[in-house]
Amino acid sequence: MVDRTSGVPAFRQVAADLREKIVSGQFAPGAKLPSEHDLVEAYGVSRPTVREAVDVLRGEGLVTSEHGRGVFVRPPASIQRIARSRLSRDAREGNRGAFLADAAAGGFTPSTSVKIRFEPADTRVAGHLAIAEGNEVTVRDRVMRADGLVVQLAVSRLRRELTRGTAIEDIDTGSGGTYARLEEAGHAIGSFAEHVGARMPTPAEATQLQLAGGVPVITVTRVAYADDGTPLEMNDMVLAADRYELSYEWPAD
Repeated sequence: MVDRTSGVPAFRQVAADLREKIVSGQFAPGAKLPSEHDLVEAYGVSRPTVREAVDVLRGEGLVTSEHGRGVFVRPPASIQRIARSRLSRDAREGNRGAFLADAAAGGFTPSTSVKIRFEPADTRVAGHLAIAEGNEVTVRDRVMRADGLVVQLAVSRLRRELTRGTAIEDIDTGSGGTYARLEEAGHAIGSFAEHVGARMPTPAEATQLQLAGGVPVITVTRVAYADDGTPLEMNDMVLAADRYELSYEWPAD
């Protein structure tokens, strides 16, 4: 029952108690929450109060509603993105780098839709690629799926001078992908840098990723550098936060 003397709105007290039950595992991932009627009885509050409490949890991404079925605890991330070796030369040579590595580790069937276009570099792109604003870049715009479900949007940009006449401008870049084609052209990759963030999705992203309300996205901007430090590619990725776990390991030296 809620404490009417606490000064805390009843719906927030109900939300806090349900949140604790979810976090503690009393309501397991995928479990259905008690019905609206049962929650009204359990907490001694009105139906609008219960609905407000559930809306709070939905906004936090803890639960999802299924029309005609009820409210369910959102399952944890199902795709582990292991940064340790996914971009290694060995992985690329074995055609098991990046998203294919995620698929192998997660046991899902990967598929990707690709669109190619060319555009002038804006200020941000020019800064990452160390080129003049307005210089032409090749854009590889990809929609990545796991067992048919869209889980990641990725847009790579490279200086056009690096891609002209190569398979990087084709839908299918071949075994090893873009990085293998760069190295075949004499641009040995020396390092990568990733910048990770989180935000709420744009309406277009929410539609493409089929996100429920309240679910954020993880953003990753990766820049690939040549041995001499020259930027070769920048890749802006948007990942569904309820489907991904990012794992990083490094030696303590």
